[in-house]
Amino acid sequence: MIGRPRAALVAFGVGLTVGAVVAQRSMGRHRRELFSARPLRRLSALGFLSARPSVETVRLLHDYLAWERHPMLRRRAGAIVRRMEAKLG
Repeated sequence: MIGRPRAALVAFGVGLTVGAVVAQRSMGRHRRELFSARPLRRLSALGFLSARPSVETVRLLHDYLAWERHPMLRRRAGAIVRRMEAKLG
């Protein structure tokens, strides 16, 4: 019986580590896709980043706004930046 709690704890730790690695890879992929040639990928990346307010994300979106030419995507990114700046203070 002593082995079961230990195995559960090890499995929990492995799951936590794998989850952290997957989250980091996902964040990197979405950051790259923010500057993709495909507008739908850029829109998807904006949606992903909008749920992760941080100073780093705001800086990235400012760079994106300077780069983006599509009016709808510029409006969406601008709204996200304004909301994040208000939230972050």
